[in-house]
Amino acid sequence: MVNYRSYLPGDEILIINLWNRTLQNDPITLKRFRHLVLLDANFDPKGMQLAFQGDKLIGCVYAVRRLLPMYGDDLETENGWMPFFFVDEEHRKSGVGSQLIENAVTFLKGNGRKNVFFASYAPNYILPGLDEENYPEAYQFLLKQGFDKLYSPVAMDRSLVDYRLPKEIIHLKTKREQEGYSINNAQDKDLYEVIQFANEKFNPDWGRAIREGILQGLPLDRILIARHKGKLVGFCIYGGYEGVPERFGPFGVDPNQQGKGLGKLILNECLNNMKAEGLHSAWFLWTGETSSAGHLYKKTGFHITRKFHVMRKEI
Repeated sequence: MVNYRSYLPGDEILIINLWNRTLQNDPITLKRFRHLVLLDANFDPKGMQLAFQGDKLIGCVYAVRRLLPMYGDDLETENGWMPFFFVDEEHRKSGVGSQLIENAVTFLKGNGRKNVFFASYAPNYILPGLDEENYPEAYQFLLKQGFDKLYSPVAMDRSLVDYRLPKEIIHLKTKREQEGYSINNAQDKDLYEVIQFANEKFNPDWGRAIREGILQGLPLDRILIARHKGKLVGFCIYGGYEGVPERFGPFGVDPNQQGKGLGKLILNECLNNMKAEGLHSAWFLWTGETSSAGHLYKKTGFHITRKFHVMRKEI
């Protein structure tokens, strides 16, 4: 007989053990689970739906809705998310996963949500979406549960072992400096401005990443600031997410500055700094494969390492 309930203190060890048996491409530690889930300001134990057979945990679905606005007062009151789910291999196709999804949807509907996304949750997403290549059964399962694929971001990596700052970048930097552009390491005086720039020009999660990264010890020399005659026009950081130095991003250039090569300038400056620091690679989890950023990354030597599907179900 299978029993269903929500999270209780002490369940985290069982959850992590089952997670690591089932999601073998994406294992997690207790520390990461604590930081990304239990200490998330939006965490609600009622959203962590669990299935037990006796004392054995056999399945988990995590549902979350926004309790703290990402920016301003926007609680995205129509949206909820499922950042992860997993079922013990021996109990798949038995209805356990379907019941857990139903319980999670009931939790979100009870809190007024009309849409549920997998995964695309910020601030503390584990993965951007579902990796069909590594978890084909899970992808088919979500389709059967009524989820539709919205778009497919990609993760990219670039080895820094063979990286050298291209001569064309050196020449371009000289040219832009003559026009009043500069790229420098961030200082305290830049922080408020760059956080607001990230929030307003791009995504509130980017501003949060900068702020929380610094609070958790991100050195300011891992943040590059681009200005034109004093006006902030771009930035990039590395080591901002979970303190992992080789994790690149966020990175953005003012859309009004397109066509000047600032994106490739900032990107290459950042990669050069990463190599100078002794890092062997740069990687990130989320970009559009055919976006302008995606094309820039490919031209700079990044290659696609994983592909994800962001999915949605109307509830």
